[in-house]
Formats: sequence, C-alpha cells, structure tokens
Amino acid sequence: MKAATNRRGILLAGAAALVAPRALRAAPPARKPNIVLIYADDLGYGDLSCYGATAIRTPNLDRLATRGTRFENAHSPSATCTPSRYALLTGDYAWRASGTQILPGDAPALIRPGKFTLPSMLKQAGYATGLVGKWHLGLGDGKVDWNGEIAPGPLDIGFDHAFFMPATLDRVPTVLIESRRVVNLDPADPIAVDYLSKIGDEPTGAENPDQLEFAGDPEHSNTIVNGIGRIGYMTGGRAARWNDGRLSDVLLRKAVEFIAAKRDAPFFLYYAVNEPHVPRAPHPRFAGKSGMGSRGDAILQLDWTVGEVMRRLEALGIADDTLLVFSSDNGPILFDGYQDRAVELAGGHRPAGPYRSGKYAIYEGGTRVPMITCWPGRVRAGHVSRALVDHVDLVASLAALVGQELPRDAAVDSFDMLTPLLGQSDRGRDHVVEDTKLMIATGGTVESSGARILALRAGDWKLIRGSSAPHAFHGNAIGTSPRDQLYNLARDPGERNDLAAKLRDRARTLATWLDKIERDGRSRP
Repeated sequence: MKAATNRRGILLAGAAALVAPRALRAAPPARKPNIVLIYADDLGYGDLSCYGATAIRTPNLDRLATRGTRFENAHSPSATCTPSRYALLTGDYAWRASGTQILPGDAPALIRPGKFTLPSMLKQAGYATGLVGKWHLGLGDGKVDWNGEIAPGPLDIGFDHAFFMPATLDRVPTVLIESRRVVNLDPADPIAVDYLSKIGDEPTGAENPDQLEFAGDPEHSNTIVNGIGRIGYMTGGRAARWNDGRLSDVLLRKAVEFIAAKRDAPFFLYYAVNEPHVPRAPHPRFAGKSGMGSRGDAILQLDWTVGEVMRRLEALGIADDTLLVFSSDNGPILFDGYQDRAVELAGGHRPAGPYRSGKYAIYEGGTRVPMITCWPGRVRAGHVSRALVDHVDLVASLAALVGQELPRDAAVDSFDMLTPLLGQSDRGRDHVVEDTKLMIATGGTVESSGARILALRAGDWKLIRGSSAPHAFHGNAIGTSPRDQLYNLARDPGERNDLAAKLRDRARTLATWLDKIERDGRSRP
C-alpha cells in the first residue's frame, strides 16, 4: 500500500495514463496445489477476533491467520452477494453485465455456458472442480422445472460436481440440488415456485404469524418452512426441504467428501457457506453460545466449520499441498428482514470494524471484508498485509499460479495479485472499482431500484459517484448523494468528512478515471 500511496501524485496526474501495475510474479510451485475457497455470506471486517473483535472469539480463523497472511485492505467486488459471486467466478466487474442485481430464487442462469470462468480455467489446467453451498447465480433459461433436469447451471460453466442451494437461506425453494436434480425429491409431491403470487395452501408468515420462530418483515413473510417465513411462495417438495439447523453440517459433509475423493489429484473446491446470512438458525450445539444472539452463534458455527475443513486437510496429509482462501461476499448487516434481535444483542460489537455501514452500502463497510490466505511453506505465515486486493483478482491470480494464460476478452477486470496473495509483497492494486446495486422495498416486496452506484479506490483516496438513489436500506446508510463524494481513508476511515468541494481537482481527476474504466469496457491491460 505504501508504494501505491507514494505514487499518488503520478497516479492522479491524468486519467488516460492511470493503469494498475502488474504484481511481481511469484515463483511457480513445484506442483499444482489444491485450492479451497471458503466464501462466507454477510461476514463483516470486524466480525472475527483476528480482526479485532473482542465480544466474540473465532479461534479456528485466528489459527488460519497465524499460519497464513491476513489482509487489511481486501474487498469484495460488490456490497451485495450475486454481483460479488459473479465477479469472483468470471473476473469481470458485475456492473458491466445486465441482470447482476440480487436475484430471486427462480432467476435464469446469469453466467451462461461458454463464458470463461475460474472453474473452467482450472479445469483446463487439470483440476477436478467442485461447488458446495450457496449458488445464487440463477439456473436454467427461464422458468425452472424443479422436478426435472435443471440446466444450465454450475456444471455448464466449469464445475465437475455441484451440491448447492439455488439461491439464499431466506428464499424459496428451500431445497438442495446435486448436479442437475433436486435431492430427495418425491415425484408424487412436485415442487412449484412463484415469486409474485401465492400458490397452494401452505401457511405464510403474513397470514400465520403464530407459526413463526421469529417475525419477518413483509418480504420475509411468505411461505413458512421450518417455522421461518421465506421470500417467495412454494408448494410441494416436502421430503426435499432442508432443515435449517442441520444444513451447515450437510454441506460440510459434502465438502469433505469431495476433498477426500479428489485428494490424489489437484482439486478446486468453491465452498460457499451460509453464515451469518439470515435467517440465522444455527445447529443447537451453537445456539446461545456467543452471547450475541443467533447472528453471533452463526459466526461461531462458521468458525467451527473452517476448523473442520482445516482438520480434514491435515488428517488426509494434504494441508501443505493446499492453498486455502477465506473471505466474505460483502460487508455485514444486523437486521436484514427478521426480528432475531441481532441489533439489540450486538452490544458494543462493531461488525464492520472501523468502517462505516455494511451490506448494500458503497461505504467501506459494504466491501472491505476479512480475507485470509494459507498455504504452509508458500504463503507467508503470520503476515498482515496492507495490499489492496479484490476478489475479482482471483481468476488472474490463480491462472498465474497454475500456468494458464487469460484470453484477451476474458476476465477483463482481473489482475494478477498472486505475489500479494502469497504474502510475498504488500504491493497490491493501484485502484479498484467498488459497486452496489440498490434494492428498494415496495408493497411488501424488494426489487432492484435500477440504481448502480460506483466508487473508485486509488491509494488512500476514494471517490463515490453522485447518485439520486435512496440513502438507506434496512437501516444501513448506503452512501449515496446527488454529488460526487471524496474521502481520504488514511485520515478518515469512517468516511465522515467529504472533501469533494475542497479538493475539486482531485475529485475531478478520479471521476474522469472512473468514467474511463467504465467506458473502456475493461481495466486489465
């Protein structure tokens, strides 16, 4: 980060000349490592004890950080989940593509067959590729037939094996899919899903609040599954529905089964866990253990899950041959539709650490996330890195690791950050573009507002492009203003002192640079 800061005057001299440097290339490993990417859901920068949390302890993630490199300036590509996952798997900023807002559970496949992706690149390099956990990138070509073969999906963009949830914990259908079919589906009890109108006669949270474990807002008060109102309506598939308290154990079992089955050849596992996304209904062995309610309990469950993966790698004797990357898809949120007392029970805990706001926000709290890399003997142990890195860089960085060249028209925003990811250099990106696609609540449902908010990070400086979008959602300050905003994050990490009016030339230069990145259709040289 120091190098980027010292060059700030050069970087801001002219937008046309401002291009992020390529990281120093790391020496190739003797053999291709296994790669395990654990992607948390709505976990904040300040939610882990290795990032300064004192109200909650995360010993397994702390141990991972001690054994590897912990990043203080890592970012998710977006402040919301679907766009971050799209960018992570494609190497393209999601705001360049249409339809990359938070998707309903029955949306068509967002990443289309033939698209260059992280799993397809690794598959070409000889890797077995697996997905376990949350998908939320759409399925099929339109209205999904949940009772037949579901395609296109993960298997059509580079994954050899997939065991996954279609969307999120709080959205129907609350079923798991293996490969292309719903797991445990009874043909005599077919599934139907609708996001616009009630179907069937199953109780809803709005009509039967007495059947709820905890109340939800109008959006989260549709079909009740396991005592929890969901977004959207479904009927059928009763034998296929997951049990919320046991779901994480089911996914963990599938993850370690994949690891064990593929241990003799290089493998890539994208393990997209649910914690601490709503609804928070952790296993009974974690319930009440955090003292911070179900959100804190879910973080304990997440930490335990990471520990189990680490232990499995060690037991199989492949920990030293495995690069493990841990991070989160966006910043934290306490209240997100359910009355689970997360706000009340948080106490002095600051889930975004020193940064402002969280999920949905263009402020740092929306995209600055915990990130840890570990590979014994290859990743620098016990290192704390200030390198500016982004999940969109994983495609190019892992391509460099396994000796794959990127096509010119693919992964257009992904930079080779392998050296900083290995903890061998703190020189990261000179810039990164952050975004959020805002949602608005109308008539009991939440839909995309159509507003796309972009921000440019360059060294210590951050410019937020002006927008007339809503200023808050679910109680979070979103960070929008009709005028451009400018912040010096070194002096003002909480983004409270807007310097745009005072430093007009600097703000104008950054705005011109952001316009160029958007107009060029790519940022990778």
